[in-house]
Amino acid sequence: MTDQKAVEEILEFVWTQREAGKDSIADLLNINEVKDANADMTVLQVLENDGLVHIKGDQIKLAPKGEKLAEITVRRHRLAERLLTEVLEIEEKAIEENACSFEHSLSPLVTDSICTLLGHPPTCPHGLPIPRGECCKKFKVDVKPLVQPLKDLEIGQSGRIVFIIPSSHSRLDRLGSLGIVPGSIIRLHQKRPSFVIEIGETTLAIDNDITKEIYVKKES
Repeated sequence: MTDQKAVEEILEFVWTQREAGKDSIADLLNINEVKDANADMTVLQVLENDGLVHIKGDQIKLAPKGEKLAEITVRRHRLAERLLTEVLEIEEKAIEENACSFEHSLSPLVTDSICTLLGHPPTCPHGLPIPRGECCKKFKVDVKPLVQPLKDLEIGQSGRIVFIIPSSHSRLDRLGSLGIVPGSIIRLHQKRPSFVIEIGETTLAIDNDITKEIYVKKES
């Protein structure tokens, strides 16, 4: 049987290909975990026999058992990317390789702890969705998150915007036009009677609801 790491990599690939609207076995046969098996379809047939995938002609789809394992693997990988980017500040070109190596060593407990530490990010650094975990559903905070809503900053503190969860696309567009985008440094000037922020040389008054949608990492 193919080792667990290879199984997870293959299922993760099928998941990400589905996100891109693809389900061809031809693409899958080019990844190392399949090529290294040196048996082309054999490794995929083993996964089908184990109830992880369904193969029909040139198409491959995740079976319910494989769907769950793929979801867990994708969640670990994308949280690893966030951790390497936001906390460890690894250069971008090294993120993917290190995330692929790191993700397989994460237990469910450590995965949820990382998610909580990062403030339950909805997307990876590339904008792809991170599957939700139990920690996201319960919103239980056992450790102080490094990434927090803008509203939780103290007056005078600055933070770098990590991600934004807008209530609408129009709001996201409006924030973007004001320079409120991931990567920007934002300073909280006041909270009452309204929230006032400083971004660059610009001072803006924003609604309380918006401060709950902007997540920042506090600048030292």
